[in-house]
Amino acid sequence: MSDIQVTDNTELERYEAHLDGQLAGFAQYELRPGSIVFFHTEVDAAFEGHGIGSTLIKVSLADVRAKGERNVIPTCPFYRGYITKHPEYDDLVEPHYLKQIEADR
Repeated sequence: MSDIQVTDNTELERYEAHLDGQLAGFAQYELRPGSIVFFHTEVDAAFEGHGIGSTLIKVSLADVRAKGERNVIPTCPFYRGYITKHPEYDDLVEPHYLKQIEADR
């Protein structure tokens, strides 16, 4: 199995994960002034169990961190659940949502 390749498709406002050249999943977002809202993540059933979703989240959050300009608003349940389990991303989360995530821990 090849590595999962994740890219930011800014035209469609989504991070896309490709495995062996095929679109395996994506994470949709909406840019707002000073923030990015991750609202939907989808992994093709044929690729479930290969770490596509987790890789999408890790790479997208690393990209947001590298850009250093946005607060993450994780309305997607998968993003929220991942961040709840990985407090190393707390510094990226918009304060109101971070309080909710901390309450879930």
